[in-house]
Amino acid sequence: MEALGKVYVLLKIYPTDVNVNFDRMIKEISNSLPEDVRIVSTAEEPIAFGLKALKMAIIMPEHVEGGTSKIEEAVSKVAEVSQVEVEYVTRM
Repeated sequence: MEALGKVYVLLKIYPTDVNVNFDRMIKEISNSLPEDVRIVSTAEEPIAFGLKALKMAIIMPEHVEGGTSKIEEAVSKVAEVSQVEVEYVTRM
């Protein structure tokens, strides 16, 4: 049996408002992700005027049809998410 590879993805997630509760947003994002995707780290990054973005590192299977698009779609559907950017992708 061939071992499946993993991919490390770094997302930059912009909230809809400066007052968004990041802990709640992370939990909702976690619940929206496919089963085989896991969050490995999160951090807040100051943007401007009190607005912060959420940096989220995830690990997903290597051979997923559409690459990161399913992840981006799932995260974008969370109510408090304004925009999602993939900043970095690498094979593990």
